[in-house]
Amino acid sequence: MLVRGEAESSPTSRHAAGLFASAAMQRDSNGNSLHAPVLVLNASYEPINVCAARRALVLVLKGVAMTEEENGHFLHAARLAVRVPSVIRLLEYRRIPHQSRALSRKNILLRDRNTCQYCATVLPSGELTLDHVIPRSRGGSSTWENLVACCHGCNRRKGNQTPIEAHMKLMREPRAFNLHTSRHIMRLMGRSDDKWRKYLFY
Repeated sequence: MLVRGEAESSPTSRHAAGLFASAAMQRDSNGNSLHAPVLVLNASYEPINVCAARRALVLVLKGVAMTEEENGHFLHAARLAVRVPSVIRLLEYRRIPHQSRALSRKNILLRDRNTCQYCATVLPSGELTLDHVIPRSRGGSSTWENLVACCHGCNRRKGNQTPIEAHMKLMREPRAFNLHTSRHIMRLMGRSDDKWRKYLFY
């Protein structure tokens, strides 16, 4: 997430962020909490995004955001021990444009919650593919409304057919990933983290 004001961070905060980044690269391979989701709040406490804990820590150490809630873990770097956040808040208000997110594989899977839209199986991102509801060979375009998350089994079964021809039914009509979709997903994620709830359920 590009946040206004990052370039104005102090030399001290940039040094701390550098120490953190070095430690994070060494520890990522061990499987820790650096990939845990962190809720991002605007300066007004409005929830606006979800990012990885590693990104959240960089924003905090650069002085762009502050930690509102912690997840109980620590990251240790040279002469530095940092609590890993669960919720952060931007220190300057950021205007959020009311427009859809960029069309990408990552955002399609996020919109569809890593769930095959034909058989409802939830899978890791690496075990899912994207399916063109109307096949490209038959004029289907690569748009929000024509792309869905799909497991490999359903993708093979559907092949070069429409869902009706393959006797397969979509779980829901695919739509663009907009602000309403983002907040709905934040609320779903917040159900498993009590520290998010007071910022999401209002």
